[in-house]
Amino acid sequence: MKTELEHILPKPGTSFSLSVNPNFSDLFYWHFHPEFEIVFIDGADGNRMVGQHSSAFEKNDLVMIGSYIPHLNFDYGIRTPYEKIVIHIGKDFLKNAQENTPEFGPIADLFTQSRRGIAFGKKTKAAIGPRIMQLAKLEGLEQFMELLRILYALEKADDKEFLHEKEVKNQYTSRDQSRLDRIYSFVDQNYTRRIRIAEIAELSHLSPAAFCRYFKKMTRLTFTQFVNHYRIDKAKKMLLSGESVTTTCYACGFESLSYFNRAFKQITGRTPSSFSMPTQTSHP
Repeated sequence: MKTELEHILPKPGTSFSLSVNPNFSDLFYWHFHPEFEIVFIDGADGNRMVGQHSSAFEKNDLVMIGSYIPHLNFDYGIRTPYEKIVIHIGKDFLKNAQENTPEFGPIADLFTQSRRGIAFGKKTKAAIGPRIMQLAKLEGLEQFMELLRILYALEKADDKEFLHEKEVKNQYTSRDQSRLDRIYSFVDQNYTRRIRIAEIAELSHLSPAAFCRYFKKMTRLTFTQFVNHYRIDKAKKMLLSGESVTTTCYACGFESLSYFNRAFKQITGRTPSSFSMPTQTSHP
């Protein structure tokens, strides 16, 4: 099973990111990332695959996943209507504050616990799930403060289920993490244009050939494949927001519609024009 490293950057002026109802039910996306992740999915039965853990959930699920733990998108294979929100929180979230403010201790404890993966029971799902769904309707400090309250409530929950007996170990050294962070930040800032191997190799202090070998070893993708995946991830969000295929194609750095269509179909299994349409289900 190929594991893909995903890089997520919050919007300017924010310390975390929210994705509301991203429709990836047709995409088998086994991936991991530096960010902590909270997933709430409501109104569907599905499969929970986190690290070495695999189990089914019914009606809804609320899970917190630690930094760099591989996992599958929770809506894979679901063919019925559902709602989902995904929160990505940077691995250094509140780091300085935690060192100087003892009151943040419970939240720091929750982040530590999440290195084993945490699933929450019915009581917490009923109490916290609706609040998570409402987060996107808040803005600025109000949204940030509600996230803190949610994290505090999750730490205090008495119906946690740890998905692993021990912490899931990070496969990257701090040097690798730093180098990959530089690469991903560069891609995020420049994905709308052609990125040449020579310039990204120079940023990494490697020759072009050495960079290509290094990047493939670290991510199991060529750099071109990674950039295409990154652009397609941006494209999916644009299409779901109502942008046209043509506008999305060029805004995401693709130089032709034909190449965009091929890359999109290869990565998602669907054409760009059909991606934002509701999935059709057959009935007996």
